[in-house]
Amino acid sequence: MNSSCDFLQRLGDDLSFKIFTHLDDPSDLVRVCLVTSSWRQFVIENSLSKQLCLRLFPDLSGAPHFIEDQGMIDISTIGSSSVTKWEYLQRFHQIYLLLAKSLNPVSRTDCIAVAIGASSTDNNPIESIENTLEPGDRFHNRASYWSSLGSKDPDVPETLTYGLVSNLCVVSEIHIQPFLAYFQDGFPIYSSRAVRFKMGHQRVSVNSSTNISNDSAVDYDPESDDFIWTYVSPEFPMTQENTLQIFKLPEPAFCVGGVLQVELLGRVQRQATDGLYYLCVCHVEVVGRPLLPEYDVDIIDQSGKCILKYFPNLHESSSTSGEMGHSHGRAITSRFVRRGVHELEHIVWHTLLGGGVFADEDWIDVYEEVAGR
Repeated sequence: MNSSCDFLQRLGDDLSFKIFTHLDDPSDLVRVCLVTSSWRQFVIENSLSKQLCLRLFPDLSGAPHFIEDQGMIDISTIGSSSVTKWEYLQRFHQIYLLLAKSLNPVSRTDCIAVAIGASSTDNNPIESIENTLEPGDRFHNRASYWSSLGSKDPDVPETLTYGLVSNLCVVSEIHIQPFLAYFQDGFPIYSSRAVRFKMGHQRVSVNSSTNISNDSAVDYDPESDDFIWTYVSPEFPMTQENTLQIFKLPEPAFCVGGVLQVELLGRVQRQATDGLYYLCVCHVEVVGRPLLPEYDVDIIDQSGKCILKYFPNLHESSSTSGEMGHSHGRAITSRFVRRGVHELEHIVWHTLLGGGVFADEDWIDVYEEVAGR
């Protein structure tokens, strides 16, 4: 394009900025970047991809701290300790664009995929944590709930641990319904005094996808080091009511690794027959935005830093089945081959443009042509 016809120069930075902020699709912003190198530079230097992402997902107010300050999401392990400011801006630009494309546009209430385990269970499997995946307190005409073991000490906590539908999920709320024992005298409700939530990932070797088992849930030691928690919420008071209680996080939290734990703190109800305190829950829901089926993350260190990845052949299979894929334990992860910088940008940019993957040499020619303008 001849610079004399470049409307960015004719209109000036302020008006050009206002025009570009009316774009509402990451693919459109990518197309702008492919016009000329000066347009791409304008988009990157003005953080337009970041602003677009936060406009599309206003609940992601904590994303800049999570991505830029903590560096928890990346698109490549390739890099060096001496990175220029421009290289940082380019990387954040690509991360925000891919994040805007990869997150589910609709906040879902069914973000739990599997019950991993409870710290204790009174009568397994009849009172298993798996019952909490069913809505309500009855299933097939029988009581449906999880129950802890009894305790003389009302301060003994319990935990319920779940695997989410995606290894990266932005969680905004957790809903919990305490169980009302309608078959006991007085209809006691075995709620806790308070709840707290932890999010994180299984302790894994670096550059390895998390792998939550779909086997039956089991009791486990809550003090074990099987999980690394990268987020801990404040405590929320719970009322002794048989209702689905909503616990909204101070701001949506990134759950990297797809593991969420509910901590039930304190017991309020004794069982009349044995005088022990119990905790019982009939349903748990997690509300948030998981990744779309064709995206996944790899945990690259124990802090929860991750690489956001794209699997193009999953898009067609998920559309055909009509179901959202579950990213935990994907066999395709082992077949993903890390590529060089040019091919990485090929994947990122062409994914955002909505096309299929084309030949590497074609992309390199386009990249060099655009970069050299």
